Amino acid sequence: MMLPTHAVIGLAIAAPLLVLSPDIAPAALTGALVGSLVPDLDLYAGHRRTLHYPTIYTLLALPLALVAVVAPTTGSVGVAFIVVGAAVHCHADRFGGGLELRPWEGTSERAVYDHVRGRWRRPKRWVRYDGAPEDLSLLVTLAVPLLVVLEGPFRAVVAVALVVGAVYAGLRRRLATLAPVVFGYVPERLEGYVPERYRT
Repeated sequence: MMLPTHAVIGLAIAAPLLVLSPDIAPAALTGALVGSLVPDLDLYAGHRRTLHYPTIYTLLALPLALVAVVAPTTGSVGVAFIVVGAAVHCHADRFGGGLELRPWEGTSERAVYDHVRGRWRRPKRWVRYDGAPEDLSLLVTLAVPLLVVLEGPFRAVVAVALVVGAVYAGLRRRLATLAPVVFGYVPERLEGYVPERYRT
């Protein structure tokens, strides 16, 4: 899934706290947003493996959520939602396509690495690839209600996610053709930092 979709999913998970506990809702929204984005910081360093821990994040989320329920402070709620957002991100990646430049071709059986099991989890391809029409549809479906209920910077994040997601979805297949050409000009000393999928 696209990063904008992950961001909006995170905000949607935390949004019920706007009604249930408005005083800690900003901490939950911030935590969920951060957690939903953090796993993809590994895009150029072992993507979907270096910062993707589907089982570990899930196991950590349970006690942290319990602490946040028993002792709801901005810190406990924020940390719990960071880990929940990261866990949901990792599991959502499994419902998408494989780890490849052109996931619509279905040539990769690597969705996300499970460090506990020591193996790659296979993609389910419910969302065929990042930027697919169903990815954009999910983004819009979640973002529109969030634009109504959120305010201030959170509403701005959702609006930016919608614009970026729509542009990316429109260009996704072209970008796959362009990437190997662009990365072909990377200096030789930096080639080791370019993911293999961008070199083929």
